[in-house]
Amino acid sequence: MASEGIEMDQTLAQWLLVEGATLIVLNVPSGTEFGIDLKSWNTKDNFKGIKMIPPGFHYVHYSAIDEFGQAAPKIGFLHTFKKSEFLVKRWDPKEEDLSSEAVDEVTVERLKDKLKDLDRFLGCYPYDIWKQWKELINHITPSIVERCSPICGSVRSALELEHCSDATRPRGGQSNPEKKRRSGITMEERENELLPDMKPRPGTEVRFSKLPDKNYPDGASPTEVTKYSLDSSYALDTLLNKLTHPMEIIGEVQLAFVCFLVGQSFDAFEHWKKLVSLICGADCAILQRRAIYIEFMIALEVQLVHVPEDILCDIVVNNNFIYCNLRKLFANIESNSELDGRLKSYTSRFRERLSTKFAWDFSDLQEEAEDDAPVVVSLE
Repeated sequence: MASEGIEMDQTLAQWLLVEGATLIVLNVPSGTEFGIDLKSWNTKDNFKGIKMIPPGFHYVHYSAIDEFGQAAPKIGFLHTFKKSEFLVKRWDPKEEDLSSEAVDEVTVERLKDKLKDLDRFLGCYPYDIWKQWKELINHITPSIVERCSPICGSVRSALELEHCSDATRPRGGQSNPEKKRRSGITMEERENELLPDMKPRPGTEVRFSKLPDKNYPDGASPTEVTKYSLDSSYALDTLLNKLTHPMEIIGEVQLAFVCFLVGQSFDAFEHWKKLVSLICGADCAILQRRAIYIEFMIALEVQLVHVPEDILCDIVVNNNFIYCNLRKLFANIESNSELDGRLKSYTSRFRERLSTKFAWDFSDLQEEAEDDAPVVVSLE
């Protein structure tokens, strides 16, 4: 499991030996796919865990392998490792998962005493990916991890679902007979109406922040409804005001992304897309939240390195999700004369890098895209 063919800097090695954390996993079957952060391996006999883990947030993940060599859906857990922490987990063969029950203190102390003997059965943390990992998660704080981690303790790529009423259906929401009768519903709305009434089993879902149900305040006039539907600033501020610190939204963007990237969670991917749309769709909020927007663009640029472009493309409408949202954001920043030069300068350089890397065209930002143009409805 140790990183091969790469020599570790001796200063770093000494630091990790002293302050790095140790994860002991007992009874993991040989051949299990086991990893941490951006790397995974197939375990061999006598595998006992990972050593020299840099203090901070990490994502431990694994998949049981059946007799035919097929991997089960990925499972993992989020953990902020403390300096020199010694964490022990035990494999549950019945559940094919790490047990949620704590290992007794007597066993933990016995393993600590035998650490020198265990050392040769521990893989080194893959430090060659550490810099990339730090860039991906630099805004994920221990409080965000604690708030968002599933109650059951595990992040699962395949959530356990159960039947629910239509009113509590996560993507469908309250049934609306008028919506069903009208013919002008979108493809997405039509697909949602056809989905079965299912929701994740309580306690198994990642507890991301609940996004506002609508973009406008209660009692809004028709003019205000139109305004807030075109500019998501009200919805963004509503979410930010619920957070302990507004910058936590960047940490949640990062957490949703790594739960998708590493944990293969489709629900996390959907939440990430909603946050990206919410942030990019705001206009009035940019002036008051300049620091958030710079950190958002930095985080997004790092994330785009790790995702193939076709994954970000909606196959149904053949529309590049990230490109369309960034085009909105860049247009809003370009047209706002009150924004400071630092934000505009960073945005301009970011646009240039994206255009070079992906051949995305961000010219003529103030021209309204055909799909976004107002629809003229005849009342005759």
